[in-house]
Amino acid sequence: MFEIGPVKIYWLGHAAFRVRDSVVIYVDPYEIAGGEEADLILITHDHFDHCSPDDAAKVAHTGTRILGTSLCLKKLESVPGEKIEISPGREVEVSGVKVRAVPAYNVRPERRKFHPRDKGYVGYVFELDGIRIYHAGDTDFIPEMADLEVDVALLPVSGTYVMDAEEAARAAAALRPRVVIPMHYGSIVGSERDARHFAELVEGCEVVVLEPEN
Repeated sequence: MFEIGPVKIYWLGHAAFRVRDSVVIYVDPYEIAGGEEADLILITHDHFDHCSPDDAAKVAHTGTRILGTSLCLKKLESVPGEKIEISPGREVEVSGVKVRAVPAYNVRPERRKFHPRDKGYVGYVFELDGIRIYHAGDTDFIPEMADLEVDVALLPVSGTYVMDAEEAARAAAALRPRVVIPMHYGSIVGSERDARHFAELVEGCEVVVLEPEN
């Protein structure tokens, strides 16, 4: 767990996080054991390791708000809670939390089939107690990152389907967050070695490699 001000950030493995202060937010819950009930669940895209109805249902209740693209929300129809459709560029305020959906896609030719830009997959920038947190989703280093102003960046580092450690380090340099936390390793692809290599490459901000809470 990592604390920044009153905000606590828990890595739940792969690309899944729980972030909390007075509200509890889950991003892409996958293979989680359960946990605190969610006020918000943010889903980046409809791939099984990010949009898991079984895992969302472990923390959702009737008062939960679930944000995702139309394809995600179709998969999550059976999960309790209010569904809110988003797309890249949309901003909403839900449960007192400002949330902006931002683009997430592959630019490397060998990866474009996994996360094409025209699919409308997203990452999220959300703000708690003045702390802006960016969950990049499944993405390469894309030009839009340079326009984001964030305090904490959660970046994939495993390669294959997303940025590798070198690309993620360049993304961190463009984003200029106070803190960066590597993710998207240790489950389907990648290992802690990728996270440690990323930490060696990053300059100008703190890198926190978390242990999974699951």
